[in-house]
Amino acid sequence: MPDGDRATTVYDAVGGLSFFETLVDRFYRRVAMDVLLRPLYPADLASSKRHLALFLAQYWGGPTTYNEERGHPRLRMRHAPFVIGEPERDAWMRHMSEALDDMIEDHHVHPAVEQHMLDYFASAADFMVNTR
Repeated sequence: MPDGDRATTVYDAVGGLSFFETLVDRFYRRVAMDVLLRPLYPADLASSKRHLALFLAQYWGGPTTYNEERGHPRLRMRHAPFVIGEPERDAWMRHMSEALDDMIEDHHVHPAVEQHMLDYFASAADFMVNTR
């Protein structure tokens, strides 16, 4: 993302890992209450939270901790055991969008950064659909 004369990553623009950890916490609070999505996750969400926060941080230009700990993301492969249709995609996207909206308000994130993130989340959610 442009920042004066130098380019900066989304990771830098939002303030680093703590942004993604909080985003993921807010997302999973919603998932925990969702009757459609909750059964798709393990009983203890701690590992899922950590993995998603590290993945998002890395994707948006932060440290490569996710790859170092888990290897290539292989998102479709990792999600293949779960039935993910349009209802699941829509619920996931709704929760992520709402969590991001909360973060935008709290962290004064530039609208262009928000849109860039929303576009990615929509694309990723569509990519995970494995049943019609």
